[in-house]
Amino acid sequence: MTSLRIGTRRSQLALWQTHHVRELLQTAHPDLAIDLVHMTTTGDRILNKPLPEIGGKGLFTQELEQALSAGEIDLAVHSLKDLPTDMPSEFALGAILARANSFDALVSRAGHTLEMLPQGATIGTSSLRRRAQLLAHRPDLHTATLRGNVDTRLRKAHDPDGPYDAIVLAVAGLARLQQADAISEVLSTDVMLPAPGQGAVAVQCRADDAATRALLAALDDHATRVTVTAERAFLQRLEAGCRLPVSAYATLDNDLLHLTGRVSSLDGVRTITVHGAASVPSAYELGVRLAEDALAQGADVLLAEIRGELPT
Repeated sequence: MTSLRIGTRRSQLALWQTHHVRELLQTAHPDLAIDLVHMTTTGDRILNKPLPEIGGKGLFTQELEQALSAGEIDLAVHSLKDLPTDMPSEFALGAILARANSFDALVSRAGHTLEMLPQGATIGTSSLRRRAQLLAHRPDLHTATLRGNVDTRLRKAHDPDGPYDAIVLAVAGLARLQQADAISEVLSTDVMLPAPGQGAVAVQCRADDAATRALLAALDDHATRVTVTAERAFLQRLEAGCRLPVSAYATLDNDLLHLTGRVSSLDGVRTITVHGAASVPSAYELGVRLAEDALAQGADVLLAEIRGELPT
C-alpha cells in the first residue's frame, strides 16, 4: 500500500482544504494511505501585527516548504494566493484544484452593502490590496487591522461593541466553512479585483518525486491552472509578492484567456488597471505582457513608494 504524509496548517480553513485534498486523493487512489502532519507557520504565530508589517515572504508557507525539503512530509497544501511566485526549483505544484469563487465579500453586522455603509464607516482588513481598492471606491471609509481565523474575524465583525462596521473576507473561505450566509455583499471586480490565485488550492510536492506527482495528476484542473498561471505571472513580473496592493483576475472563454491586472496606491487615489487576452498556451506571457503595460504606466514608481513604507 502506498502512503503519503500531507503537511497542513492548523486553522479551520487550512484543515478543510487538506481534508478535501485527502478525500480527492483517496477517491482517485482507493488503496492510498494518507497521514496528516500539523504544523504552525510564522503567519499563524504572529497575530498582533498586520501581515504587511511582519516583513519577509512565505508567512504561511515557509515552514511547510522546509518540512517538504527535509522529507518530513510528501505534500503541502496551500491557499495558492499565499504561495510566493518565486518558488524554489526543488518544488513543483503537483496539482491545482478546481477553483472556488475568487471574489471578496463584505460582511456587515447591519447587513449593509458597501454603498449602504455610513459615511466614515470602519472596515476591518489587514490586506493592503483590499484597503486600497475600498478607498478607491469610497475615500471616506476608514480601515482597521483585522487578524485571526475566519471564525475569529466573523465574531469581531458581529460584535455590537466592536470597532468594525464591516469586514472583508474571501468568498471561498466563507463558503468552505459553511459561513456564506454571513455575506452581506459579494464585491464586483469593478470594485475589488481579487488577489492572484484567490479561491484556488495548490498541492506542492518535491519536483523530483515522480511517484507523488503521478498520484496528484488526477486532481489537477486545467482551466484553473491556466487562469492562475496568467495571474501569478502578472504578480511575478511586478516583483510584488502577496503583501502589496496588486490584483489580478483571469477568465477562460473556450480557448481565449482574458486577464485584468491592477496596481493601486495605499490610499486608493492612484490606480493602474490593464486588460488583455491571449490563447491558452500563452497564459504566462499574457501575465508578463500586462505587467509590462502596468510598469510603462508607472507601476514601478507606485510599488517602490509602497515598499519604502513597509518592513523588509
